[in-house]
Amino acid sequence: MYTPNEHRYEKMVYNRCGKSGLKLPAVSLGIWQNFGYKDSFDNMEEMVHTAFDLGITHIDAANNYGNPYNGSAEENLGKILDRGMRQFRDELVISTKADGPYGDRNGSRKYLTASLDQSLKRMKLDYVDIFYHHIFDPNTPLEETALALDNAVRQGKALYVGISNYNKAQTAEIMSIFKELRTPFIVNQPSYSMLNRWIESDGLRDFAAEQGICLSVFSPLYQGLLTDRYLNGIPADSRIGKGRTWIKNELTDQKLSQLRRLNDIAASRGQKLSQMALSWVLREGKVTTVLIGASRPEQIKENVEAVYKLDFAQSELSAIDAILSE
Repeated sequence: MYTPNEHRYEKMVYNRCGKSGLKLPAVSLGIWQNFGYKDSFDNMEEMVHTAFDLGITHIDAANNYGNPYNGSAEENLGKILDRGMRQFRDELVISTKADGPYGDRNGSRKYLTASLDQSLKRMKLDYVDIFYHHIFDPNTPLEETALALDNAVRQGKALYVGISNYNKAQTAEIMSIFKELRTPFIVNQPSYSMLNRWIESDGLRDFAAEQGICLSVFSPLYQGLLTDRYLNGIPADSRIGKGRTWIKNELTDQKLSQLRRLNDIAASRGQKLSQMALSWVLREGKVTTVLIGASRPEQIKENVEAVYKLDFAQSELSAIDAILSE
């Protein structure tokens, strides 16, 4: 039987999710990769236990996470909960998302309702803490999507709702509908990293902070590029080596030069590149939590160290911006 670390809450930083009373750890565990049927169950269970022992209370799933993309990650999470962790359900924040059934962005009432029911069944849960619509659907009226999410709360199947991959304008539009419905809408989940700063130029990052919307960002390490794994070649067991990412073509000589200089700045701060990249995303307090993926427990331990060094000197930020702007 699993027994968690009794000191697990002593070092983790917890941030309030928007204007809600919910708090999320500054580092959360995403189970997109390495939680499928073809992956080692013992390893995924150890990663979840390691995360919880370090104070990571938030686990982020989706209906199409895992390999194959048919709910395998949610099903494996349900099995992990059964093997000693379900007793800590009240401490865990479990979120999931609905993506389209045909490889599209379906935001229909029918699909969102059915997807959540299937997710709850796979994880053997009565409710999820946060239920997201995964990607903005231009072909479904936004009112329909909002009403479906609102209905999930009214049915007791979700405590809060969120959106993912919505830009500033789309967020503002659905937020106005949620306000009329009095839906507990608290979070947007966009991509954001040193190498992907679209939420800054779009205005979403500042808008969310002004409106009291939590930002839970994914790919803060840009699919592993913002680590030291590729500074001297492509390891066979890496995401690029396994063919599990689309970023191989971005690993140019110029990009490697940038990464190596960023790595030098990280070393001068007493951090690894991955740790500095996470600290940088969290640096201003406008991002509530970063969603990390991992292939082994050691990566989780390493990434959690980022929350202990969130301050940057202005000279460091200027040097980082200069490198990134090349």
